[in-house]
Parts: sequence; C-alpha cells; structure tokens
Amino acid sequence: MDKTIEYYNQNADMFAQGTRLVDFTVVQERFAKMLPVDSRILDFGCGSGRDTKYFLEKGYRVEATDGSSELCKLASAFTGIEVKEMLFQDLDASGKYDGIWACSSILHLPKQELLPVIQKMSIALKDNGVIYTSFKYGNFEGERNGRYFTDFTEDTFDKFMKVIPEITIEEEWITSDVRPGRGEEKWLNLILRKIQK
Repeated sequence: MDKTIEYYNQNADMFAQGTRLVDFTVVQERFAKMLPVDSRILDFGCGSGRDTKYFLEKGYRVEATDGSSELCKLASAFTGIEVKEMLFQDLDASGKYDGIWACSSILHLPKQELLPVIQKMSIALKDNGVIYTSFKYGNFEGERNGRYFTDFTEDTFDKFMKVIPEITIEEEWITSDVRPGRGEEKWLNLILRKIQK
C-alpha cells in the first residue's frame, strides 16, 4: 500500500487533473437517490475531491479522507472542506454515515486487507446505509503501473462478500472507463446495503 500512496503523492497534480472534470453524474445520482435528505456521506479515498464537491453542492453533509497527503491538499483546496489524511484501515466510526462512497479507492487493498476494511465500513454505516464502490473488472491481483490493484468479477465479488452477511449486494453493473482514451477498460460497479438487524 505504501508504494501506491507514494505513486499518488508523486503524481497528485496529474491524477487530480485527469479525474476532476470527468462527468460522473449518472453514478453519483444513482447512489444519491438511495440516501435520505440531509444524509451524512463519507467520501472514502476521495482523490481529487470531484465527488465530495458534487455531494456538497447537492446539500449533503460530507466528510472526505485520502491516504495521500498531496491529494488531501489538492482536494481540500478544490472542495473547500478539510480532507483528512487517513488510511482505509484506520476508519473507526460506528453508525455514523448514511452512505459511504468508495469510488475506485479500496481496490488498492490486497484481499486480506480489503475484507476487514469493508467490515469497518459496515460498522461505520447506519442500519440500511449504502456503499458505492468500484473495482477494475477481472481476476488480477497485484501491482500494475506502480499501484496495487485487486480486481473482481460479479462471481468473485459475490463469493468474497459471503463472510459479511450484514452487507448485501443491492445493484451491480459494468461500465467502460469514463476517462478519455480508456474506454476499453471495464469496471465493476457495486451498491451494497447494510441490512437492518
């Protein structure tokens, strides 16, 4: 993970510029329509701050974190809120959020670290809360272009989540990469819900 964070620290400006202006409203709206009015959202691994800014402008209460100190600075300047520098593993909230937005972020964790992080995300959610997350589509796990990735298909993610029974897969769909020139890359998008006990 340290190497991945180092990648983002070294390439923060380029990464932010490449993602900040991407139109992601279709997915943002799909997530937002599942949330109550005035919801509290955690943007978990916020990168450039693009989605934080969108949710703030829609009137949601948003907290944002990222593991890269350089991206935290850029995202804070872009969104107007303080972005907390934090590793995914350090999430320590309980029943606080109506929604957690983890867009192209937790995919940087190896599977053995990803599972406890999703469990922490579940604890941080209110009952009936929702998570949006996305992974590159496939079965690869390891380093690619200077960063660590864990990829999933529908089947492998379904099997992976069996050990967290309180989280159900509410929606899953496949999209092409929205960045220019990256359309051949496929993504697995997921909306997960925490079941009321």
